[in-house]
Amino acid sequence: MITLKSQREIEQMARSSKILADIHIGLREIIKPGIDMWEIEAYVRKVCKEKNVLPLQIGVDEGNYNPFPYATCCCLNDEVAHAFPRHIILKEGDLIKVDMVLGLVEDGSVDVSKLDFDDAESMVKYQEEFRGGVADSCWAYAVGNVSDEVKNLMDVTRECLYLGIEQAKVGNRIGDIGAVIQEYAESRGYGVVRDLVGHGVGPTMHEEPMVPHYGRAGRGLRLREGMVLTIEPMINTGGWEIDHDGERGYVTFDGSLSCQYEHQFVITKDGPVILTSQGEERTY
Repeated sequence: MITLKSQREIEQMARSSKILADIHIGLREIIKPGIDMWEIEAYVRKVCKEKNVLPLQIGVDEGNYNPFPYATCCCLNDEVAHAFPRHIILKEGDLIKVDMVLGLVEDGSVDVSKLDFDDAESMVKYQEEFRGGVADSCWAYAVGNVSDEVKNLMDVTRECLYLGIEQAKVGNRIGDIGAVIQEYAESRGYGVVRDLVGHGVGPTMHEEPMVPHYGRAGRGLRLREGMVLTIEPMINTGGWEIDHDGERGYVTFDGSLSCQYEHQFVITKDGPVILTSQGEERTY
């Protein structure tokens, strides 16, 4: 079922999204050559406890792992999505993508600082019962100085994100979003992942409608004011096909590099408004 969000719900999501965006901004200073990837997960957990925010990925049924045990997904180089944060030292030239879903607890029902994030089984009930301001965003980070191949992939993927968001207007259709992303990426020789898509958000993490990053303009569900969606293109330097590889999550089938950017936004009568914005768009 597709629900149109009330102003109260949108404001809740905006508050959660501000915390999530601030975390991504903080990660810009943390992610550098020589750090242990686990420092990313530790930083997110620390902020969640300080801000009374539930890391809603802990406890979710991810399909390959139930419950998923971490606050973040940390995907390195050819890893596409859903990879575990691990004790791996990041190297100069790596490309890492950090995805998280957060829920700000505002009613005093949970003291997040007292929760055991290492016990995913105990976190399931908080993940399943949370109904409030959900925020979802993934961002890509260059580790030190990266190759032109990585820079170009990041630039194209980021542009795909914003081109897709620009199509999320009242009266347009879901296919308009996917079509512009697919055309832009493929015209530059990249593959667009088909098997993982954007989605509706709030008051739970994943809701209808699904938002593919490929498709035909003028097709699919018509977009309406009050929808809150994510667009999260996963763009590969090689083919679009992916496979699952244990704790590495989904990886490119051909071993090529993959990049992802994701924003959550609300469709208004005046156009899309990005909730997870980190500042002036297209500049970071």
